[in-house]
Amino acid sequence: MAVRVGRVGIWASSRVLQGPPALDTAAELDELGFGALWVGGARGDLRLIGDLLGATLSLTVATGIVNVWTQPSGSTAQAFAATSEAHPDRVLLGIGASHKAMVEAATGQPYVHPYGKLVSYLDDLDAAQPPVPTEARALAALGPKVLALAGARTAGAHPYLVTPEHTERARQILGAGPLLAPEQGVVLEQDPDTARGIARAALAPYFEMPNYPNDWRRLGFTEDDLAGGGSNRLIDALVAWGDEQAVRSRVEEHLAAGADHVCAQVLTTTGPPTSEQYRRLADALLR
Repeated sequence: MAVRVGRVGIWASSRVLQGPPALDTAAELDELGFGALWVGGARGDLRLIGDLLGATLSLTVATGIVNVWTQPSGSTAQAFAATSEAHPDRVLLGIGASHKAMVEAATGQPYVHPYGKLVSYLDDLDAAQPPVPTEARALAALGPKVLALAGARTAGAHPYLVTPEHTERARQILGAGPLLAPEQGVVLEQDPDTARGIARAALAPYFEMPNYPNDWRRLGFTEDDLAGGGSNRLIDALVAWGDEQAVRSRVEEHLAAGADHVCAQVLTTTGPPTSEQYRRLADALLR
């Protein structure tokens, strides 16, 4: 049986999900009714995932993502088996190829043939004893080739930093069955300059990772859009900012375009999102 994630979840970096406050956050998200918590930059040992699951009753916890270059497939499969046994049907193992600069800095090895690396990692998860079930894993995917792989060999795709137009194209590639769970950046700020400033600061590192600019070009954005930290047109397309209705409208655009689930990431410049921000999202997206 496929892991249930509901229609709306929350995406948060593992860097901010640390210690007792993270457990309190997970418990609150569970209480508010979000379907899943996606943990960015998750380690393959899944210790944090297990801790978050232990603090909740029904919330699914997904990795968004485990890096296939730095997290060994064998130990990841073992960790998945133990964690899913303790928390049945509540763990979704998202994996991905990450980015050249990050991988080479972390491993000292050349970043070559990322598609082949994904395939071999999936092969390893299949061969593990016990294997990681197809329906309990997802693949970070932007381009057509990896989206097709996600649909063929996992529960589905978890695209990051995309637009509803990308969601529509992804659904066409995946077909009707597989899970499509895009991340959506959110800034709960109505002043345009302030909101775009927060968004630009959060997105700045991604302009240096070729995967994302290449995907934005496929969507029709120009070099002018990519210059200077991103045009207003690009920033507004990637990040939903404004009041709760603005966020709700963007999430509904993704769902109408073919998403099964949208995970909202609250972007701030002052540290982790607050309880009040999550409650505002819940009122807008779950009621």
